[in-house]
Order: sequence, then C-alpha cells, then structure tokens
Amino acid sequence: MTVTVDPHVALTWIERIAPGTGIERARDEVAVEEPLEIRADGEAVAVTMRTPGEDEELAVGFLAGEGLIGGREDVVSAGPTADLEANVVEVRTRAGLRRDPSDERRFYMTSSCGVCGKAALEFVHRESPPAAASAPVKPELVLRLPHEARDGQTGFERTGGLHATAVFDPAGEMLVLREDVGRHNAMDKALGVLLLEGRWPLTGLLACLSGRAGFELVQKASVAGLAGVVAVGAPSSLAVELAEERGTLLCGFVRGDSFNVYAGAHRLS
Repeated sequence: MTVTVDPHVALTWIERIAPGTGIERARDEVAVEEPLEIRADGEAVAVTMRTPGEDEELAVGFLAGEGLIGGREDVVSAGPTADLEANVVEVRTRAGLRRDPSDERRFYMTSSCGVCGKAALEFVHRESPPAAASAPVKPELVLRLPHEARDGQTGFERTGGLHATAVFDPAGEMLVLREDVGRHNAMDKALGVLLLEGRWPLTGLLACLSGRAGFELVQKASVAGLAGVVAVGAPSSLAVELAEERGTLLCGFVRGDSFNVYAGAHRLS
C-alpha cells in the first residue's frame, strides 16, 4: 500500500535485497501516477496518466500543443471543475476550441507515450509551420543545459521515476522546469506555464529533455515554435524526420562534453 506524501511522491514498503545483508524491509519513495481528464468548455477532450500537480498548466499546454487553442488570449480560465470532481481539470475558452478534436483523434494517453500515428503526422503537417529564424546556439550552451536542468529535478532525485522538461532562453537562462511520470506531460506542463504567462509562440527558446526525444515531444516543440530540442537520450527516426522538415535543432545524447546533432545543424554557431 502506498501513502501519498506530496503531489509528486508516495511512500511504499519494499523488500530490499543486497549481497551480505539479506532481505531488509524498508520504506521507499515512488513517483505518483493518477489519471487526469482534461475538459474544454464542459466537454471531455483527453485522459492522461500523470503525476498530480500543475494540472492547469498541463491542460492548457496539451490543448496548445494539439492546435486546439492558439495562445493565452484563447483561455478564460483553467482549473478544477465546478463540482471539484477529483482528477478532472477544465479549461474555459473565449470562443471555443479551434477545431473539433473528436473528428480526427481520440486522446487517451499512457504515462509512457503520447498520441501518434497517421492522424498525428497529418496534424503536424497542417498546424506546425517551419521554425522561425533565431539567434545561433553555441555548442557550449547545448552541453550546459542538461546540467542546469538536472539541478532542478528534485522529484527525480527522490524517486528516480520522473521525467523533466526545462525551457531555456537563448542566453541559457532557465525559464521553467516541470517534472512528471509522463515525458509528454512534463513538456505540456512546461509549455503551459509559458502560455499562461502570455508567451506564445515560443520563438527562439530551447527545450531540454531528461530522456529520449520521441516524435510526440518534437511535435509539441514544433507547434510551440521552439528553436530546438536538447535531449539527454536518443531521438526516434520520426522525431528526426519531423525536426529536419521543420528546421528545428535536435540534439541527442547530450552528455559530458559531447552530443549528436540529428537535425537543424544550421542553428548552431
């Protein structure tokens, strides 16, 4: 049985087995995972498995990443439903969603992956313009971003089970960092913070990912207008193709003093 101690962390009993010590019963901290239903103007839009906390940011970040809202001006409010129903967050929009999501895609997401497939590809081609020109990115900055982000991953430090997305400006200042059991949720939360602050699109900014760069993360970065994605892990083939097509800088295996450039090398100084 687990006991939640804060929105991100729960305690559970474990049996720890190690050479020379036998079996030891102990408490361990694990990342919290619960479902969240995202509603817009009273209608259910998506269900995702996420780490509770920053649900409003997650909801607006998700809607923006799917092209359903276009910026802060489209959002009247975001928060729990009127009846405070558990694990439900509602976004009230000024003039309704920009399109009917039920016509194209059904949004059910696990904590391990986002929405992909043929409909997702068609969506990106339609909704995501090529990345705008921005200031050149120094290789030294690329190498520094994961270290800066790692220092802010307090939930991962405790549980080892949370992904993170941090967003940096061209000078390397961290604007926001969010953690979640789902890598795409961490991205939505980080982008949602900036959208609610009135920053959209995010031209010239860089996202740093604590793990791999899958298609769905590059998709979200592209729709948000980010100049690049820097990942500690590997990209997927589809992520590389999308980054190449959109002119987005995509760096992977950013560790120590080296990294790989998979797309957008023209953005490096």
